Amino acid sequence: MANAASGIAVHDDCKLKFLELKAKRTYRFVVFKIEEKQKQVIVEKLGEPTDSYENFSASLPADECRYAVYDFDFVTEENCQKSKIVFVAWSPDTAKVRSKMIYASSKDRFKRELDGIQIELQATDPTEMGLDVIRSRSS
Repeated sequence: MANAASGIAVHDDCKLKFLELKAKRTYRFVVFKIEEKQKQVIVEKLGEPTDSYENFSASLPADECRYAVYDFDFVTEENCQKSKIVFVAWSPDTAKVRSKMIYASSKDRFKRELDGIQIELQATDPTEMGLDVIRSRSS
């Protein structure tokens, strides 16, 4: 179903890959791209379970918007191994204005399709989605 605000639909593959990340931990991260000609969100890149956070942040283009989810593993102060799913709305300052507007107006609708997001970050440069930021939001 298309998003009323932006006319952007969500491809079924997006939900499928997100569920595989969430339930089976098949991927470390998923990067999503809005395909403007098809007017839908598609899967652009899948991160292997062994990929690092650096692999994830390097997969976001420097001058284009993206959505992404990252499976963040951490150890609590009580020494418990935990994981949280982080949603990143990547909108660099150098991206085209039209692109930023489409991503911004489609974000909430897209996020609702992905059930199980625990942390949401809006980032315009890599420092706004660094591991330290995610760690501070995870506790």
